[in-house]
Amino acid sequence: MTLNDRSTPLSLLETRRSGRPREMIAPGPSAAELDQILTIAARTPDHGKLAPWRFVIVETEQRGALADLLAVALPECDPLAGPAHHQKAHDFAHHAPTLVVLVAAPVPDHKIPQWEQSLSVGAAGMNLLSAAHALGYVGGWITGWPAYSDRVRDAFCEPGERIAGFMFLGTPGVELQERPRPALSAVARRWDPPAA
Repeated sequence: MTLNDRSTPLSLLETRRSGRPREMIAPGPSAAELDQILTIAARTPDHGKLAPWRFVIVETEQRGALADLLAVALPECDPLAGPAHHQKAHDFAHHAPTLVVLVAAPVPDHKIPQWEQSLSVGAAGMNLLSAAHALGYVGGWITGWPAYSDRVRDAFCEPGERIAGFMFLGTPGVELQERPRPALSAVARRWDPPAA
């Protein structure tokens, strides 16, 4: 499947929606498709050409190691975590056929503000999801406690970096349901210049 298989760019943007990683099934993107998705993800607004983001691919055979990491990290984040929490963490590590960890890698002490670098990370994540959708897959951008665990962060990030999200990609296992969207009138307005 290629980007040209969808009718128009606007229809791609109008129909993209997130899927639940636990409901995603195979197939996921092939290696070549994933390269294409990540290449498109990197075509994002990036003031200063800093590339303040990285993509870490967790291969299928590495999911067990991720589950082991989460099993150790969970009680550090939640000392009261019970068996159900541990099962949920184990399942999280095995969701969806494809997993890319989006890492925020800001360039410190640079004239480009950290806030603008963070916006570029978010734009890269959105490009990633849109590219996956264009290829016929569904994506889910998840954070949750693993994104804020020091131990999990250190397994994926260099000093000064942080996890922006776990990007799960695959084929919808159930029909995706549209979610409520804000009315345009609630989120957009015309500017009223201040009085002179």
